[in-house]
Amino acid sequence: MSDIDEIIAGGGIVFRGAPKQAPNAGKVKTKAKKKKYVTGAHGSGSAKQKAKYREQRANRHKKR
Repeated sequence: MSDIDEIIAGGGIVFRGAPKQAPNAGKVKTKAKKKKYVTGAHGSGSAKQKAKYREQRANRHKKR
């Protein structure tokens, strides 16, 4: 029997869901997402500049 005939005779294809995520899936794994790095507080010039741009973007549509 060919594969297609087996599928038709067997009732079709069964699709399984994605595997369950580990309980620590929500934890921060990179330094770039930690608060010190997002706010530029760790001393890096580029991080301070990125923090400035993030703050400007966050405040862009706020009423004064």
